Amino acid sequence: MKSLRNRLIFHFSLQFICISIAIALIVVILFMLLLTHIVNEELKMNLTEGSLEGIITETEIKNDQAVIPQNWRGLLKKKKMWVQIINKNGRVIESYNTPSDIPKYYSISEIHTINQTKMVNEYTTVSDLDTTYAEPYYFILGFDDLQTKKLKNLFSTYSVNGKIPQKDLQEIDKTLLKNNETIHVINGNGDIIQSVGNKDDHIDQYLPLDLLVREKVPGLYLSGTSFYHDPISDLIWLHITPKEKEEPSKLTTLEQFVIATVIVGATVFTLTISLSIWNGFRYGQPLLIFTSWLERMGNRQYDEVLTEKERKKIFRRNGKVRVRYRLYREVINAFYEMTERLSASEKEKQQLEKTREEWITGISHDLRTPLSSMKGYGHILESGHYDWSKEELIEIGNTIIEKSDYMHTLVEDFMLTFQLKNKALPLTIELTNINCITNNIVTKFQKDRTITNTSFYFQQSCEATYVAIDKKWFERMVDNLIFNSIKHNPPGVLITVTVKYESATNCTILSIKDNGIGMDNNTREQLFSRYHRGTSTEEKVDGTGLGMNIAKGIAELHKATIDVETELNKGTIVKISFPPS
Repeated sequence: MKSLRNRLIFHFSLQFICISIAIALIVVILFMLLLTHIVNEELKMNLTEGSLEGIITETEIKNDQAVIPQNWRGLLKKKKMWVQIINKNGRVIESYNTPSDIPKYYSISEIHTINQTKMVNEYTTVSDLDTTYAEPYYFILGFDDLQTKKLKNLFSTYSVNGKIPQKDLQEIDKTLLKNNETIHVINGNGDIIQSVGNKDDHIDQYLPLDLLVREKVPGLYLSGTSFYHDPISDLIWLHITPKEKEEPSKLTTLEQFVIATVIVGATVFTLTISLSIWNGFRYGQPLLIFTSWLERMGNRQYDEVLTEKERKKIFRRNGKVRVRYRLYREVINAFYEMTERLSASEKEKQQLEKTREEWITGISHDLRTPLSSMKGYGHILESGHYDWSKEELIEIGNTIIEKSDYMHTLVEDFMLTFQLKNKALPLTIELTNINCITNNIVTKFQKDRTITNTSFYFQQSCEATYVAIDKKWFERMVDNLIFNSIKHNPPGVLITVTVKYESATNCTILSIKDNGIGMDNNTREQLFSRYHRGTSTEEKVDGTGLGMNIAKGIAELHKATIDVETELNKGTIVKISFPPS
């Protein structure tokens, strides 16, 4: 699960970083859009001053080399404006769309005049000083103010003591109405003395700041305004001309900033809520599936790990986990492994229950048979109806002893089986020459006069081979294997015991081979099962049915492996492989 932990850490860290970057980008983009909108609104409010401020902000100057951004060049050309950038020496270091009659160098007095009069030759200008660099730079933005020129021309043509003569009012009125224009002549108090042209503005008087607002923030009005002040009469002429139809801005810059901030906050909030919902579905759905798994396992439904619907959700057609569930791949695999183990444990439990019942049946059978014999002899002896000869009493005594010995052996085998099962059998391990001890065991069988019609042959390894074993239990294991071959084969069987060292695996192999009747697959698979085959007490050797199970248990205690090769009517080979000592 370490990889799962690392993947979770990486996944959520990456997700947090991506979300942070995404939110930062959204905030930056929205604020850039806000700044662009504000700049555009400033341009609408006052095109010339807004353009000059934008050009100053975005123009890059290095080593007296200035670069005016392309977007501002396009706007200057479209609006028929020009710009110059002047260094501290009065030399023009950069210009764009400048008329040919505009100078390339300015003296102190010329710059002072431009700053005072806002004029360069016949062009109206706005100017500002940029001090953000180590040396100051003077920016001049100029344009041909045709409306102001027209107003001055009308003033010089028709003005008499600052007013329009009565005889010219009709002519001027007719001329102005053609273009939907208006001329107001006002005094120092803002009173309108004369009004000629369009009368739709319904203005009766101008307040002290009205003219300044119209000059500085013309974008607030649907009409353009030019001014001319006659210093002699102290009257002011206002020439009001219609603009192209556009809606004037009703919001201040602060209001627009607040609205944009609210939009940014709402966007981030919406993104966060959406991400939370997405995470809820992404990480909640697998948890619901895991919960249903646990419920099914709680109900012991091990065969149905996933429903068909859940399987389609988690796995592709090619069997791979889908991307949305890949984060939990180890968990899914662990569930499958746990289910398999629980299923195997359940089957083992059922098998153990079945085996237990078989054991109880077998024990009842094996103990009841000798007990019945002993009980029968007891009743006969107790009745006193018979006079027994000495030879008959000896025979009865031998039978009782034989049955008792069998019961004692059966109980000991059961105890040994449980000790082996719980790995509680004490071993005295010592390095032993396996050739010698095996030869002694085979010789013991060869000299046993109770075993007839059976041949034994021992083939030892070419060199002395030592294995770490417990001599007592090693002999018991080999005895059981040899007894099994003797018991379940017809007379005349040849049993060959071989010791061989395999250098490839560095293991010592002990094999017990017979040329008897062999076994079928079912018998082979159940060969080492406890109480696989019940036997009659008439069989004189190892009739408990536990011999092969005991042999396997002893081999496993020695960390050896035991394997069986068999074929019907051809014989059986039991191989025990001992690891290196």
